[in-house]
Amino acid sequence: MSAAPAANRTPGGSVWPWLILALVIIVADQWTKALILANYQYGDQTFITSFFNIVRAHNTGAAFSFLASESGWQRWLFTAIGVGAAIFIVWMMHRYAGQTLFMLAMALILGGAIGNVVDRTMHGYVVDFLDFHWSGRHFPAFNLADSAISLGAVLLIFDELRRMRRGSTSSA
Repeated sequence: MSAAPAANRTPGGSVWPWLILALVIIVADQWTKALILANYQYGDQTFITSFFNIVRAHNTGAAFSFLASESGWQRWLFTAIGVGAAIFIVWMMHRYAGQTLFMLAMALILGGAIGNVVDRTMHGYVVDFLDFHWSGRHFPAFNLADSAISLGAVLLIFDELRRMRRGSTSSA
């Protein structure tokens, strides 16, 4: 197996601090979900503020309960997608270990993806518990893993926009 061309690699940096960050996210995610499972029955909720509740919700689908009403096959599809994404992310992290913002984004997405894969394999659903609402309308409940994935995606977009901006100013 040949190594990638030097032009495609980012020198410097270690992947280990970022993998440790991903592990911290997985542990924090699973710990908060364990607290919810131990203290709430399905559908229970606790009023926190006029716009936020803690709830126990189960999501057998993907984001925004996509395919949640299917017969169960989606559990394995989303588990496989999560495992595949994790493998791809670790490969990308090894390839671009010197890019700090990129690595932060990848670590957040990796930790969140694995946190939700653990739920799917253990329970058959993802445990959600953060419930934001306004004027009687509720945003779909989510969890720390979902938050990490979302923040990582925002940082990934920001990193790419920043990279594009640097590229356009250096070629001008």
